Amino acid sequence: MSDPAKLIDLGTVENELLFKKEVPQTYWRMVSYYFKKNKLAVMGLWITLFLFFVAIFAPLLANDRPIIFYSNGSVYFPVFSGAEKIGDFVWKDLKRERPLIFQHITGKEDAYAIWPVVPYSPTEYNLLDFLSAPTAAHWFGTDDNGRDVLSRMIHGARISLSVGFVAVGIALIIGIFLGALAGFFGGWTDTVISRLVEIMLTIPTFFLIIAIIAFLPPSIYNIMIVIGLTGWTGVARFVRAEFLKLKQLDFITALRALGASNRRIIFLHMLPNAMAPVLVSAVFGIAGAILTESSLSFLGFGVPPPTPSWGDILSQSRDYIEFAWWLTVFPGLAIFMSITAYNLVGEGLRDAMDPKLFR
Repeated sequence: MSDPAKLIDLGTVENELLFKKEVPQTYWRMVSYYFKKNKLAVMGLWITLFLFFVAIFAPLLANDRPIIFYSNGSVYFPVFSGAEKIGDFVWKDLKRERPLIFQHITGKEDAYAIWPVVPYSPTEYNLLDFLSAPTAAHWFGTDDNGRDVLSRMIHGARISLSVGFVAVGIALIIGIFLGALAGFFGGWTDTVISRLVEIMLTIPTFFLIIAIIAFLPPSIYNIMIVIGLTGWTGVARFVRAEFLKLKQLDFITALRALGASNRRIIFLHMLPNAMAPVLVSAVFGIAGAILTESSLSFLGFGVPPPTPSWGDILSQSRDYIEFAWWLTVFPGLAIFMSITAYNLVGEGLRDAMDPKLFR
């Protein structure tokens, strides 16, 4: 008769072998494995990738000029050149007769045009068609100046993502630098930087941004810089905590004994091992920066017109909220989905990087 203890041991060994076979044994592969198991995080990642696609290819998705134009044996790319016409062909006149994305033009000579899916520029006015509800011509309707809302939202994705990534990039540079100094050297350096972080945390960030923006000329670059300069405290605290933990480990002591310089220890050994929580903080920071930019644009402190942004479209709805519902619903959904997607990705990374999962 079999010994029950041996059966338990064999079962445990079998489970361990199955686990080792299923889960990769390197850290980042394990993070990828656990991240993929989180369905909400994967969904958020697909949404962010879709927003990237829209932002990168915005001129090819929404424009009042053809993407490709063929005439008399020559091929043109009006969407990149910015020309209003080529020869006798005027884009505004051709667009009025355009039934499909692919257009065959007959006349003095045969010509062909391939148009964007949304054949409108984000700054193209049409006062005869203002505040039009969603139709087959304008899928998301038009605003109070007759501009196509979908075209403005597609190009507004560029603004939102640019502000998010540039602002977080600035915050990461400042936060990593100050956090590394505080955690590695300690002493009075740590005291000064920690007090600076505490002072920044006591100031309401959003009101500080509004106060600074009010004294600066309206510019997307000013918004990026101000959001970045006020959003570094969380990153600095994460890096400081990781450095305080890492510098107590044996491999850092061995590096000091071997005569490694402080710069080599910080940048080649400690910083790579401290980047996991920073990466999670950066993803959450992008969502926060997008929300901040949208809020500033909604209040009139954001990107100057006629540059499209989601917050600016939402701001226009205040005067027409009783009947122009599309000015509220579509940009509001875009802001909600983008922020939720980044938060889902951030939470997925945070859970996947938890060492408790690597049992």
